[in-house]
Amino acid sequence: MAPPTPADRVRWHPRGFNNGLIFGATCLGVRRLPPWLSYRIGGAGTWLAWKVMRRSTQAVMGNVGVALGIEDERERRRLALGTYRHYARDTIDFIRSLSMSDAELGRMLVEFDKAHIDRALAGGRGALAVSAHFGSWELGGLLLRRLHGYPVSVVVRPETSPAVNRIRHEFRESFGIETIEVRRQLETALKIRRLLAENRIVGMLLDRHFGKDRVEVQFFGRPAFFLRTPALLAHETGAPLLPSFVYSRDDGGVVAVCGEPIPVERQLGRETAIRQATQRFARLLEDQIRLHADCWYQFYDYWAAQAVPADEFPPG
Repeated sequence: MAPPTPADRVRWHPRGFNNGLIFGATCLGVRRLPPWLSYRIGGAGTWLAWKVMRRSTQAVMGNVGVALGIEDERERRRLALGTYRHYARDTIDFIRSLSMSDAELGRMLVEFDKAHIDRALAGGRGALAVSAHFGSWELGGLLLRRLHGYPVSVVVRPETSPAVNRIRHEFRESFGIETIEVRRQLETALKIRRLLAENRIVGMLLDRHFGKDRVEVQFFGRPAFFLRTPALLAHETGAPLLPSFVYSRDDGGVVAVCGEPIPVERQLGRETAIRQATQRFARLLEDQIRLHADCWYQFYDYWAAQAVPADEFPPG
């Protein structure tokens, strides 16, 4: 058997979750079926995925085992199943939210304090809403746009499935969120700077890096690479980093957490400031994962991926 290529070693999602046919059918079903039936089907489907997608399930078990210090295999399997189920519920909730009225969305959002966002935008330099592959980050953008009217753009890595990529673009466009795909680093950075100058919110996920665009942090006591560009842009533009997390509760209500801005201290020197600010975000993410481990969606061996050289990391 040939040795695995870097792309084999780093697979962002199990193929079944990132398949245009499956994702398209899910969207169609959720729009036509009553919510209770969508959740039932989602629960059954994710139980099957938990059983059949052994490589992904083992990866999730390993990830939460490291994060929470859990050695018991039965407990790690239980948490892995919970992760699959939570991922399905978040996907269903997001698709359902697209056709909800503002009043229905307001009832869904049971906890949200926008004070830090308002203070950040009052500075006139925009804000970098930094999050992770944790909870329903897509729903967070919709809630900011629909319920509060904030101008929002999001920076994303292109999906491996063109069909999934197109559907996600259409979803965001339908409620006025601009999508910026990471292609050429300089071009993307210049566009983000322009949006920040227009006092917009730009959302970025930090817990996966893009090739050489990375900075090393300590994450659950191990070295890991997070995305470098957000802290770099904060350093260059003065736009604050706003740690933001959105997750659903067991009763179906959605909680949006927007924490205090993370400063990028210019007097420390650029690289030191970038590393320290990103490390502060990593600590906040650790806190969220400890509270809601089944909301951290890494369906590959996260820790093994940190050993892949930047030059070999799959570009897209």
